[in-house]
Amino acid sequence: MILRPVAPDARETTEIGRFLAWLADRGHAFDDYAALHRWSVTDLDGFWSSVKDFFGVHFHSPASAVVPDRRMPGTEWFPGATLNYAEHALGGPADDVAVIAYSQTRERTELTWAALRDQVARARAGLARLGVGRGDRVVAYLPNIPETVVAYLATASLGAIWASCAPEFGARSVVDRFGQIEPRVLLTVAGYRYGAKDVDRRAEVAEIRAGLPTVEHVVHVPYGDHDLPDTLAWSDLLTESSDIRAFGPSRGLRHPEPPKACVPGFEPVGFAHPLCVLFSSGTTGKPKAIVHGHGGILLEHLKNHGLSWDLRPGDRILWFSTTAWMMWNALVSGLLTGASIVLVDGNPLHPDLAWQWRLAAETRATLMGASPGFLMACRKAGLDPAASFDLTALRQIGAAGSPLPAEGYHWVRDVFGAGVLLNVGSGGTDVCSGIVQGGPLQPVLAGEISGPCLGVDAKAFDVDGTTVVGELGELVITAPMPSMPVGFWGDDTGSRYRDTYFSAYPGIWRHGDWIRFGPEGSCVIAGRSDATLNRGGVRLGTAEFYAVVEELPEIDDSLVVHLEDPAGGNGDLRLYVVLRDGALDAPLREKIATALKSALSPRHVPDTITAVPVIPRNRTGKKLELPVKKLLLGARADDVVGKDVLADPTALDHFRARA
Repeated sequence: MILRPVAPDARETTEIGRFLAWLADRGHAFDDYAALHRWSVTDLDGFWSSVKDFFGVHFHSPASAVVPDRRMPGTEWFPGATLNYAEHALGGPADDVAVIAYSQTRERTELTWAALRDQVARARAGLARLGVGRGDRVVAYLPNIPETVVAYLATASLGAIWASCAPEFGARSVVDRFGQIEPRVLLTVAGYRYGAKDVDRRAEVAEIRAGLPTVEHVVHVPYGDHDLPDTLAWSDLLTESSDIRAFGPSRGLRHPEPPKACVPGFEPVGFAHPLCVLFSSGTTGKPKAIVHGHGGILLEHLKNHGLSWDLRPGDRILWFSTTAWMMWNALVSGLLTGASIVLVDGNPLHPDLAWQWRLAAETRATLMGASPGFLMACRKAGLDPAASFDLTALRQIGAAGSPLPAEGYHWVRDVFGAGVLLNVGSGGTDVCSGIVQGGPLQPVLAGEISGPCLGVDAKAFDVDGTTVVGELGELVITAPMPSMPVGFWGDDTGSRYRDTYFSAYPGIWRHGDWIRFGPEGSCVIAGRSDATLNRGGVRLGTAEFYAVVEELPEIDDSLVVHLEDPAGGNGDLRLYVVLRDGALDAPLREKIATALKSALSPRHVPDTITAVPVIPRNRTGKKLELPVKKLLLGARADDVVGKDVLADPTALDHFRARA
């Protein structure tokens, strides 16, 4: 069911429409998104060089080719080119606002583009005084605040390598991540407020310092009421300045003149030179240290943010994220398009469910990102943000992190009308972007993602590696993307990288999601493929269960796992539910079973239904089916997931007690 068709004026009013006109002037005319997408995954040279030129990407030295060999893994992009990500993130008009920051620890703050450039320059000079240079690692135990953005861009400007963890992570989780990359500098806070609660992290910082022997300098960013002895103050790091003016505030979009000459203050690095290290969640083993390069993130985020999110100079993006999630990196990349970014730190539901909508109204956000869980909570609570707040600037609502049920699509459409595009996507830390999502030239279908992103040759494969349509299969990518990881840190032979993505289908990226594509290209993510349920040889997606069960008014949340029968039988299908109120009595059990049977199939009826106080989720909202399954099969809790990964540290207690 199409909830929102493509707007009739989309080609005249959006960035992707302007891109199509720009391409047509250069001999590439496309009638619709489907035709543009086909070209984007077949002519990799033509598409990605067009992205580079359209968005005014500046190479300090030219590339000898675009992608001379498209075999995976090991694809090389733009060989010979040098550039710097930070150079492209600092180009807005001096007096316009670049960063707006909200916090429960201190008052609202703003940085103009001129102030942002100045602080990045000072931080760059300060890091250089500490001996930081190309290839050194700078890590941050910081919340989502302006200082974190400044430090990230300053690190990138030097050709050094960035990694961050949110301060709600415990010391062990932080050392497990940062210890892999042997950092030279650690930036940290001593505490923060989460809603009305004061959180002291001085003990954790001491433990982290002790666990990172390579750290030579600790920089304390003042935040909250606590201090850190024997550290360098953030203000002292910023005592000097240097010229770090960014190339071209227009990003080449409005003024087609040739790029300006190299500007001092940015270290030119190779296209694949490491920009940052992102860490996997650690729910399936030790967190993987995923290395992303300057060029890949720059091109991918310009393409994604401009052509799918429709960001342009003067826009504002608000997307709640902690610094441990790839969405934080994507949020910062809003600066690449000339848009302002809104940083939010603290409890996203404090003082109430409407807080983020109030911030969107106050900042005149044009794109607001939200988790599907947040949107569904707003729906269940009966909120009407469009009637309660002035959200007339809003053009898009983005949703990512977990599947959004069809009812969530209808709620957004009913509340915001056809003038606001609901852009539901799915991607991951592995590519630091979307793989499938929507955009201004794609219709919105209830309960479905609009289709593959530009430049992403996404398909569903069966076990034999054959493309399937209309049935569930493994989500794969059959052509390289620039933002595929440079590699894993410490994986010198590349064996772990190959085993993670390319062992199932040689030469084909297997992402790890279970997906169904329709004949027109729209798709449904059915959950992680390693958490799918095999009942009598038929694989069932977990997301299908949740869409049915959580629509029942008695149920607030749910989780389903399947314990296979080694003898080949149906096994044990277990459903866990969080009740809104009341008890899990026989009539409610029957109601759940009947709903699953009628909406899905008899195979979906669970063998047991159990009420639990909370469903285990990680900090980005994903349900932890696989760790729960491993726990029920006898694994130790500490071996399947770290407590700091959990949004609620008590969430596994029920399962641990019954393992």
